[in-house]
Amino acid sequence: MGSARGWQFFMHPGPTNIPHRVLQAMQRPAVDFTGPQFVALRDRSLERLKGVLKTRQGFVIAYAASGHGAWDASIANLFSPGDKVLVCQAGYFSENWAATARQYGLQVEVVAAQERRAIDPAAVGERLAADRAHAIKAVLLVHNETATGIRHPVAEVRAAMNRARHPALYLVDTISSLASYDFRMDEWGVDLAVGGSQKGLMLPPGFSFTAINARAWEAAQTARNPRRYWDWRTMVEGGRQLRFCGTAPIPYFYGLEASLDMLEEEGLENVFARHRRLAQATRACVRAWGKGAGPEIYPLDEEAASDSLTAVWTPQGHDADRVRTIAAERYGVALGRGLGALQGRVFRIGHMGDLNEPMLLGALGAIELALADAGMPHARGGIEAALDALRAPAAARIAAVAA
Repeated sequence: MGSARGWQFFMHPGPTNIPHRVLQAMQRPAVDFTGPQFVALRDRSLERLKGVLKTRQGFVIAYAASGHGAWDASIANLFSPGDKVLVCQAGYFSENWAATARQYGLQVEVVAAQERRAIDPAAVGERLAADRAHAIKAVLLVHNETATGIRHPVAEVRAAMNRARHPALYLVDTISSLASYDFRMDEWGVDLAVGGSQKGLMLPPGFSFTAINARAWEAAQTARNPRRYWDWRTMVEGGRQLRFCGTAPIPYFYGLEASLDMLEEEGLENVFARHRRLAQATRACVRAWGKGAGPEIYPLDEEAASDSLTAVWTPQGHDADRVRTIAAERYGVALGRGLGALQGRVFRIGHMGDLNEPMLLGALGAIELALADAGMPHARGGIEAALDALRAPAAARIAAVAA
C-alpha cells in the first residue's frame, strides 16, 4: 500500500480534533505565571468556564493532569479513610473512579446499571433510603459513560436523592459530556463536577478541573485523606484559585480562552444542537447497517444514547478491532476501541468537539467500506440514512428562516 494522502479523519471519543485556532493560541513563548497578564487570564478563563458548567456558585480548580487526576482530587479532598461512597456503576470509567476511591481506603458500594441501559434513579433512591444512619457520604455518577456511549440521568438521580432526604454529596463526571450536551450544575444539585480538556472543550489532553460548591468546600476542610498535589486548601484563597502545586499549565489557559471564545460565538445551545444532529445521523447510519444482521447501537434505549459518541456493538463472532484496523490503515479513519469487557465487541465513533457534517459523512462512508472489507454482516444504505437524518433538521431551519 502506498503512502497515505489527505487528512486523517480523527473520530476518537477523546482526545478529539483540536481546532487550528486553539493550537495557534497555545503556541506562544513562556510567560511569568505569577505575573498580572497570566493571573488575569487564569481568573477570566476559570470564571468563564463556570458558564459552560451552568453554575454561579463556588469556583473551579484546575490541574496539570488528565481527567483521572481530577477524579483523584475529588476523592483526596472530600473524604477520609473508611468513608463510604455509592458509585453508579455503568461501565469502564465509573468502575475506574470507584477503583480510585478504594485506593484511598474508602468503602465503595455499587448500584449497577443493567447491561446496555442507563442507571435507574429509583435504585439509587432505594439504596439511600435504606441508609438510615447516613453512612454514605457521596453518590458518584458519570454523566456520559465514554466506554458505552450511554448518557446517564443526572437530574433524575438528584431528584431520587432528594426524595430519600439523604445528605450525601453529589459528584458527577462531565468529562465527555461538557460542551457537547447540556449540563446544569446548579439546577441539578451537583456539589462537585469533574471535567477534562480533551473532549468537548477541544484542547489537548493533560488539563482537568473540578468545579465545587460551598458544601464540597466545607467537606474538604475536615477530610483526612492524604493530599499534596491535589490539596485545594493550598490552592484556593478568597474563593478563587491562586496557586497550583508547581508550575501552572500555562499554554492550556491560552487554549481554553480560545475554546471558550469559539463556544460562545457559536452559542452553547447551538453547540448542543449540532452535537445532537451529528449523533442522530450517526445512529441512523448504524441502524441501517444493522438491518443486515449487522452492527447495533450499544445502548438499547434511544433516549439514553450519547450525543458525544456512538458505541457500535458488533455481531457475535466478529472482531470490532479488525474494523478499526482496516478503517485506520486503508481509509485514514481513527476510531475508538472497546474498553474493558467490551474490547473486541465494540468500536466507538466520536462525534464531539470540532466536527461538522462533511467530516462525519466521510468517516461513516469509510467505516462502511471497512465493514465490507472485514467481512462483517451489514446492510448497505447507512450513508443515505445519515443524509436523511441531516436533511430533516436542515429543512426545518430553512423553513423557519423563510417564515
